[in-house]
Amino acid sequence: MNEQSLHTDTVNDWITGYLTNSLTPEEMQSLQEWLNASEENRKYFSDMQEVWIAASDEADNIVFNKERAYQLFLKQTEATTRQNINKHKFFQLRPWMYAAAMIIVVFICGTIAFQSGKRVLRNQLAQITIEAPYGSKTKLYLPDGTLVWLNAGSKMSYAQDFGINERALNLTGEAYFEVTKNKHIPFKVHTDELDVKVLGTKFNFRNYQDALEAKVCLLEGKVALSTQQKETILHPDQQALLDKKTGNLLISSTKAAYSAEWTNDRLYFDEALLPDIVKELERSYNIKITIADAALNSVRFYGNFRRKEQSIREIMDVLSSTDKMTYTIEGKNIVITLPE
Repeated sequence: MNEQSLHTDTVNDWITGYLTNSLTPEEMQSLQEWLNASEENRKYFSDMQEVWIAASDEADNIVFNKERAYQLFLKQTEATTRQNINKHKFFQLRPWMYAAAMIIVVFICGTIAFQSGKRVLRNQLAQITIEAPYGSKTKLYLPDGTLVWLNAGSKMSYAQDFGINERALNLTGEAYFEVTKNKHIPFKVHTDELDVKVLGTKFNFRNYQDALEAKVCLLEGKVALSTQQKETILHPDQQALLDKKTGNLLISSTKAAYSAEWTNDRLYFDEALLPDIVKELERSYNIKITIADAALNSVRFYGNFRRKEQSIREIMDVLSSTDKMTYTIEGKNIVITLPE
């Protein structure tokens, strides 16, 4: 799918809706698929974001120059044309690109008028929020080309100008990242207890609000980790395990690729605490699991399961075979107890 196969008005509406934080989840998914289709689509989208930011900068000075914003877009797209000609890949500036630029500019003018002269500051840009509901996961590309898998019960948010002057996002839950390299703009992921900063790498970041531990596993590259107590560097096939209660951060060796197996519908537990395993199973199978004996909260398990091929009962049978626990199941409710 590319811009030629889509009605131009539809593409324009998606981009305008994105910049105004008014897209429906279905439209957001369609925009993401369009961005995934080609580098040309992503470059055009980035140009539109820059027009938006440039127009907001003008608004900071109260006087908005519509012609300046429009000329800025033309200058950027003409530069792209020259670059592609030099690479023997001719890129023609299409009429719908001019139209899309004017849609954005007109919307900004209307917004400024509606605000009755109030300053439109960059830090007032709306946050884009993406969620993956229980029982599913979401794959998407960020505006800078970074691939993200968002696991069930997770939420991610970032500003509309992501990729222009900074690449920062907030995460609740679990996500796998393949970060596009940009030595000038680091990629940052913020959670309540643990932050990650990278230039370009592949890593898995897990920090659900109801989990006892936060974990970062590095597959490729190098990442900088920071907590309230310390900072450290993580190297490939290392994991950082943060005890959220004590603040202790433990670095150890691991087969990091396993941490991203959930993107392939596998559930991989590497000496994970039972309460965290329970939460993962609840999110994956959309069920309710209760741990009836507090002594089980400190028990750890290792396991590797195929979510689509194995039922929740099969997984519980495997965990029970360790003789560390037993369970009863009734419909979508499971109770875990100590073995008799």
